[in-house]
Amino acid sequence: MPEKGDVMTETVSGSARRGKAGRRGLKMERVFTRPGVHPYDDVRWERRDVVMTNWRDGSVNFEQKGVEFPDTWSVNAVNIVTSKYFRGAVGTPQRESSLKQLVDRVVGVYTETGRKNGYFASEEDAEIFDHELKHALVNQVFSFNSPVWFNVGTASPQQVSACFILSVDDTMESILDWYKEEGVIFKGGSGSGVNLSRIRSSKELLSSGGTASGPVSFMRGADASAGTIKSGGATRRAAKMVVLDVDHPDVEEFIETKAREENKIRALRDAGFDMDLGGKDIVSVQYQNANNSVRVSDDFMRAVESGDSFGLRSRRSGEVISQVDAKGLFRKLAQAAWECADPGIQYDDTINDWHTNPETGRITASNPCSEYMSLDNSSCNLASINLLKFLNDDNTFDVERFVKLSELIITAMDISITFADFPTEKIGETTRAYRQLGIGYANLGALLMATGHAYDSEGGRSLAATITSLMTGVAYRRSAELAGAVGTYDGYARNADAHQRVMRKHAVANDEIRTLDAMDKSIHNEATRQWRQCLKVGEKNGYRNAQASLLAPTGTIGLMMDCDTTGIEPDLALVKYKKLVGGGSMQIVNNTVPRALKKLGYQQEQIEAIVEYITDHGHVVDAPGLRLEHYEVFDCAMGERAISPMGHVRMMAAVQPFLSGAISKTVNMPEQATVEDVEKIYFEGWKLGLKALAIYRDNCKVGQPLSAAKKKTEEKVEEAPAPAPVVDRGPVRTRLPKQRTATVTRFSVGGAEGYMTASRYPDNGLGEVFLKLGKQGSTLAGVMDAFSMAISISLQYGVPLETWVEKFTNMRFEPAGMTDDPDIRMATSMMDYIFRRLALDHLPYETRAELGIFSAEERTAQAAGQDPATLHAEEDVERESLAQSVPVEQPKAKEPEAPAEVHSSTELIESHQGRTADAPLCLTCGTKMRPAGSCYVCEGCGSTSGCS
Repeated sequence: MPEKGDVMTETVSGSARRGKAGRRGLKMERVFTRPGVHPYDDVRWERRDVVMTNWRDGSVNFEQKGVEFPDTWSVNAVNIVTSKYFRGAVGTPQRESSLKQLVDRVVGVYTETGRKNGYFASEEDAEIFDHELKHALVNQVFSFNSPVWFNVGTASPQQVSACFILSVDDTMESILDWYKEEGVIFKGGSGSGVNLSRIRSSKELLSSGGTASGPVSFMRGADASAGTIKSGGATRRAAKMVVLDVDHPDVEEFIETKAREENKIRALRDAGFDMDLGGKDIVSVQYQNANNSVRVSDDFMRAVESGDSFGLRSRRSGEVISQVDAKGLFRKLAQAAWECADPGIQYDDTINDWHTNPETGRITASNPCSEYMSLDNSSCNLASINLLKFLNDDNTFDVERFVKLSELIITAMDISITFADFPTEKIGETTRAYRQLGIGYANLGALLMATGHAYDSEGGRSLAATITSLMTGVAYRRSAELAGAVGTYDGYARNADAHQRVMRKHAVANDEIRTLDAMDKSIHNEATRQWRQCLKVGEKNGYRNAQASLLAPTGTIGLMMDCDTTGIEPDLALVKYKKLVGGGSMQIVNNTVPRALKKLGYQQEQIEAIVEYITDHGHVVDAPGLRLEHYEVFDCAMGERAISPMGHVRMMAAVQPFLSGAISKTVNMPEQATVEDVEKIYFEGWKLGLKALAIYRDNCKVGQPLSAAKKKTEEKVEEAPAPAPVVDRGPVRTRLPKQRTATVTRFSVGGAEGYMTASRYPDNGLGEVFLKLGKQGSTLAGVMDAFSMAISISLQYGVPLETWVEKFTNMRFEPAGMTDDPDIRMATSMMDYIFRRLALDHLPYETRAELGIFSAEERTAQAAGQDPATLHAEEDVERESLAQSVPVEQPKAKEPEAPAEVHSSTELIESHQGRTADAPLCLTCGTKMRPAGSCYVCEGCGSTSGCS
């Protein structure tokens, strides 16, 4: 690429407008727009009606008709922007009704602030900035983070930051300030993080002579406060991060805190309480509103590596007050993460080795998703680029447009700090003094697939690394130019040497990238040029921003930009759920799949056959004509060919050296992963130079709602010869013999007594249930007799007992409460108790485990860290006959079942995989959310679990 860009972004002389201290503003260049043509005039606009419902009860959550958007925007993107970001009361003239109004409201503030503060060399440059920014936003080329859309240009405080870091000292006043500041941030819909390591441990004395409470005890109060506020509910539910240093004397208690609570959740769930995420009883469990991370040092990791002891230090004196076995402590860390996904791990020395402001203070904490890492009492505003917008039709990457867009975004983000409001004065002071920014991207996974790169491959990692290096190199080069135009950040002078050192580290890392093809080579050449220019301009001008880049989860804004993948994530799956204009939905194969097949050399007929196969199966295994060596290109985060945990870690390691901050990403591990596997992931993260890492093992958390996904289909068997044609007369009732084995159970629920008689077939399948309640009136007696007969007849016609258990457990009505059954201590109703008891008596362990129903003995085994399935290993039982009450003759050839109704891509994936995905239900619209970095986002309404 020619050197033209360097000239166009220089400060101008002569008649140029002058900013503070006589500095000259920036010249802007048109890349996306044309002189004399407003960017909106290049877009085809249309009117749509937005009606959003909760599919579970049919209620309308939101409705606004006649909204105006580009015709290229999807139904999801339109719904989310209209319901989340449009301001003004619905139904009033003040309500925004067009994307033009939203973008004008936001960009107008940016342009006017830049004009007033000397950012632009002339009025023409201000107009170019305004038009370029509007074009990029309405065409989904990039997006600011959610607080910008919520607040900028409104009567509300102009909060633009999504990420905050607080600080807590070892005084009661500071601890109470923490509670207050965190509450204010949550109320505004954002998240925060804090390191509690300054607080004295429970093993140290107070000045009064008593023993300190320790940080874990103070976490209870903050957790309760966060749970009560729930981010105000108006915009989204925020999250929090709590960090503790590995040398804190209470670190072991901190590590095990959430794992102990998870055991409590299991016990309460088995007792009949509603412990699903968002359930009314989950609030009784502590520490559920925060992500926890242990901050480890290189000294600790080396002690783990060598098997040495490690010293825990007094918070007051810094002296070692006890020694622990480093490997044993690391094992406990991995064990807890294996059990409940917490705590994550942060690598302190790596973080601070890349710190541009060490003379001001160390980096001790992060935001909730671990991508923003900076000084205490600071904040960061984010923006993310849609990478797929830069892939040309000929499969080249538009380097020049990417460079210009990155310049534009950094300029706009820095302007926002000038007009922004902050939740506390301390945060405002630090942010204005250091001006931390967080440019990032989304759709990396889609870009890699579309260009024929496997996510877990050298080529995929090389392309990701070069793009990330180019983005950060441009960002810091533009920051240096901004410093020449409007001045350096206030803290630059005292940190100049350190900042320049980190810039050189980035440039050296760029030089070490090994490119593999023409695409990543062209990007890398430009990245090298940008870093060279960055160092040159930065040495002359200094820098405007202490930090420039990170990789956020891009939850809601990823949906706003119609991205197939979020942040650094790979594709979730090859098929997805798509809403249609005018209502309805359909299952589609991701658009990147046919594009990838074409790039790999397949003909149109082959592409159509492969896409049709993926539509039916959800994966590429055995797809007609697809070569085995190309399978890896279509590997996804979930499904038949899921990317390995280390594949995710290696991708993070490839891009980490080119980020000011870190990466929001959870490394998903299969359910059968071991504690040793978690140890390996955490250890390799340190070796590979990551700043932070979190894992999630499938099904490790209890508080996830079950879905209606169909159970895993039977394994394939060899097809038998086709039988002679038979007449299908439908299901046949199989009656019990006159003499049958029966069990009579006397029970008490909430003081109300009853009797249950359960009769079995000779093969042990349940076939009859009779219920009698004590002190019942004639009407209730008749109803119970009728209910018993209905259940019994259905069992004899082959309805699985499991179906009835799913329907009636957790049903709530009086009488309810304590029971006299040691296996079921609490019941939410008579029906809840009866069908839990039937499940325990007549369903195999594997089926009960899926339903969350365990005996007292099994719960005891769980609490002891044993697998309850081992209690049943030697049972000589035909499990199919237990799960299916009565064998029903089925025809050999059967039409495929119609797929269960789905309402999100996650639910669609469940239907293909035949198992429940570990994702929460959206509290607004009831659909299964999808992963977005280390958070979750709802495709239906845009709600997130906490970030961007």
